[in-house]
Parts: sequence; structure tokens; C-alpha cells
Amino acid sequence: MSYVDRQLSCRECGVTFVFTAGEQAFFAEKGLMHEPQRCPECRAVRRRERLGLQPREMHPVICAACGAPTTVPFVPRYERPVYCSPCFDRLRVAAQA
Repeated sequence: MSYVDRQLSCRECGVTFVFTAGEQAFFAEKGLMHEPQRCPECRAVRRRERLGLQPREMHPVICAACGAPTTVPFVPRYERPVYCSPCFDRLRVAAQA
């Protein structure tokens, strides 16, 4: 069966998110019949609440590569560069090549 990315709306926060073809294939493989009702962020918050874990504390930083503001789940230390997700992914792919 061929899957196509679909736009869904989160029932918690109302934001539109993408239910990717890969996620759809995963859901079908696991026998899950219903599509997700919450965006990934709301699902993570709900999972942490269900497990009794504290919410993650995010820290604002500026990306060392592109200068964009972003947040990270750790306190930056030792004057080491911190990157936004897209720049980090680019650097990781370049390091593997």
C-alpha cells in the first residue's frame, strides 16, 4: 500500500502537523487503526504526565551556525557551540561522509 503525507490538526493545541507516510506505514505494521489525534509535542507532554515525570526544561540559545534562536533541553556549558536541529543534522551527515 502506498502512503502519502497528510496534514492533521492536534486536538489539544490545534496546531497542524504532518502525519508522514513513514509514520502511517509504522501504524499499519503495528496494527494501529486510528491516526494520531495529538501533535508530537502534545503526545510527549501527555506521555511524561502519564509516567509521572517532570516536564523538560528548555533553555534558549542562538545557533552557532546560522544564528537562529532555538531551545535545547540542556544548559550550554564550556563555550561549546550549540546548533539548531537543521544545522545539527547537516553537521552530523557531513561528519559521517
